[in-house]
Amino acid sequence: MPRAALPPRLPLGIRDYLPPGTTFRRRIADASLAVMEGWGYRRIITPIFEYAEVLARGASGPSDVALRLVEPATGEVLALRTDMTPQVARVIATRYAAELGPLRLCYEGSVIRLGRAEREVLQAGAELVLPLAASRESSAAADVEAVLLCEATLRAAGAERVRFDLCHPRFVRACLAAVPQILRPPVEEALDHKDTAGVARALLGARLPARVASLIGALPSLWGGAERLAEARALVARARMPAAAAALSEVEALARGVGDEVELGVDLGERRGFDYYTGVRFAAYAPGVGDAIARGGRYDELGARYGRPARATGFAIEVESVALALRAQGADERDEPRGVL
Repeated sequence: MPRAALPPRLPLGIRDYLPPGTTFRRRIADASLAVMEGWGYRRIITPIFEYAEVLARGASGPSDVALRLVEPATGEVLALRTDMTPQVARVIATRYAAELGPLRLCYEGSVIRLGRAEREVLQAGAELVLPLAASRESSAAADVEAVLLCEATLRAAGAERVRFDLCHPRFVRACLAAVPQILRPPVEEALDHKDTAGVARALLGARLPARVASLIGALPSLWGGAERLAEARALVARARMPAAAAALSEVEALARGVGDEVELGVDLGERRGFDYYTGVRFAAYAPGVGDAIARGGRYDELGARYGRPARATGFAIEVESVALALRAQGADERDEPRGVL
């Protein structure tokens, strides 16, 4: 069939939303942002594309700069954003350079993710940035605020029975640092699949002390209720790993700070996600949805990439995932998203 005769199409993974499906999703985003603004977060709008070099500063790797194009006027390379947190870091470093903070900003918009069935993802998020000289207590309080705000945001959007899982990138990194470099890839692959037997097989040639091997071998199973923290603490104490112990203490502090206001769990073997996280991370889950409906955590090194070192934490909810959760709860959405394929 000649190209001119082809029907109008959308790219793979891109959708149209028609009424009332658009209204359904706008209610989620609007309710979320209303809560954020009620907590003192000021809304900003960032562009959907920027110079590729600028976005790459905040990327976890080359693949995080998704789609590139050339600016006709200058010949410079542009890229569509895959994540809005680096954009907020840029805004704070350039537009709020004279403000010491704390700075509370919120936003909504689309990001582009390659390698997913759904490539355009609508998000609403919030970021809390403190001066680099902020105390450890202030940073811990900011982490608690991020979790509580995320929970309040999801509740306002209508999500029920939400559970937050906590993890810490430095905990996993400290454990894996004991594994010889040549053996890390199979250990990491097994860990990503929560394959306890696979981790044990990969460690056979490592000749690690039994106390260290016990901790690393337990990583795939250190998920579930917050009571798993006590098990992890005992394993870390036997392994005598100070870096892992320090990271675990931060997870425990956040769990204590949040208390009974949020249903908490842990996933201490989780290592996937944006590499810029430096502290406790969290993911929110709801019944009927296979993946997280919101993610966030601490990222104290990202601001320095844009010229303003700072302590920062935040989160983003994925509007479509929240919509799936509401539908699983029985919400009536009469309009299905449609792509012309």
